[in-house]
Amino acid sequence: MSMTDPIADLLTRIRNAQMARFETVEVPFSNTKVEIVKILEEEGYIFGHSVKHTQPFATLTIHLKYQSSQEPIIRCLKRISKPGRRVYARKDDIPLVLGGLGINILSTSSGVLTGKKARIKGVGGEILCEVY
Repeated sequence: MSMTDPIADLLTRIRNAQMARFETVEVPFSNTKVEIVKILEEEGYIFGHSVKHTQPFATLTIHLKYQSSQEPIIRCLKRISKPGRRVYARKDDIPLVLGGLGINILSTSSGVLTGKKARIKGVGGEILCEVY
């Protein structure tokens, strides 16, 4: 089976691991996924990540974060732009997530950025997902 949407796969694996209360989740490595995971880490949604360069494939390990009540920090991870329906936003049209409480992750000409950083840099791009 070929994977048509590796980013949706990443988000689904994180959601499933959180529902099962796993401490870590492993996903196949890609540079875009690492960029997304770095943003989740910077924004405080996960503890961190590590990359294992093993043969034949490298893997990305994500260390999940929970509240004291064992509730996942990430309440919603939603894929916005899909292979069948790409969603783009100009720099002035980047939507706020939950009135600014959540974040968008965009793929821009300046790399993978949060919606806030994209607005500051004055770049638009493809809205990959939203997190809150």
